[in-house]
Amino acid sequence: MRRFFTLLVAAAALTFAQVAHADDRAVVEAFYTQLLSAPNAEDLEDRVRKVVVEDWESIPTPRGGKGAEGMIKTLKFFGSIIPDLKWDVQEILQQGDRYVVRSIATGTPKGKFFGIEPKAGFKIMTIDIHTVKDGKIVQSYHVEDWARAIRQVSGKAH
Repeated sequence: MRRFFTLLVAAAALTFAQVAHADDRAVVEAFYTQLLSAPNAEDLEDRVRKVVVEDWESIPTPRGGKGAEGMIKTLKFFGSIIPDLKWDVQEILQQGDRYVVRSIATGTPKGKFFGIEPKAGFKIMTIDIHTVKDGKIVQSYHVEDWARAIRQVSGKAH
């Protein structure tokens, strides 16, 4: 009986861990679908605070500054110059509470983009590493190929 009880507890713990990771993965996916791809959403501030903690650490620090408030400012800025900004997740790899995401960002700037008058849109690869705790992203490392985006927007190369 003791062995059965031990197996039952282990199975319940494993099921809980799988559910927790599924919820965490949904939070990571929302980072792309509900935030990065919706910089002009009327409820952007609420969306950001549902996905990242208030003192979210982004490495490197985005243009808008630190934390959830910095993310809101950054997204609003990008939304003002790239209203059709979209991030498509290509792959998510998970190890414990960390998620590595490879995505494709696309958009067509409507004004100066890194000081360049746009002649075309862009399509670039991005890679992020997110740490999720208690159902929210607490830290993100991110790399975007903005040099390629600049070349594409200037009409020089793909």
